[in-house]
Amino acid sequence: MNAIARAIDALNEGFGRLIAPLLAVITLIVIYDVGMRFFAGRPSDWAFDVTKMLFGAHFMLMAAYGLRHHAHVEVDVLKRLLSRRRQAVIDLLGYLIFFVPFIWMLLTYGWSFFARSFSRSETTYGMVALPVYPVKGVIVVAAVLLLLQAVAIVIRAVQALNEKEAA
Repeated sequence: MNAIARAIDALNEGFGRLIAPLLAVITLIVIYDVGMRFFAGRPSDWAFDVTKMLFGAHFMLMAAYGLRHHAHVEVDVLKRLLSRRRQAVIDLLGYLIFFVPFIWMLLTYGWSFFARSFSRSETTYGMVALPVYPVKGVIVVAAVLLLLQAVAIVIRAVQALNEKEAA
């Protein structure tokens, strides 16, 4: 079980490190667009839509990486005062009752959202019609990565419960 949790951590770690530099690409596009406004007196036709889509993709794809590193907001004022066993119980209940069903809904509705966009070849409304469905597909990928990371957290919580019982 620990090997599964480590493999999921490695997947999300690698994926997060792969996606993180996308922020630099977004920054370069914004600088280009600002330069076009300043020097040419007119922004580009595509930069705003591209930066919106790339930032949305970056945000969604980094969510599992953030969960892996405990970077999300977590109110643990009382939780940290509890024993490791009780913390594991709270993690198990929280993830199984709230997180996993939410991610499952995100996955289910995200897939239909993506499939509808893909079937219609949805594009942006700007002067340059950029395809939208790849960004909507990111919702599904992010949901899968988040669900996998939740599995790793649940595995670790179960292990923490088993360690206490064995001791």
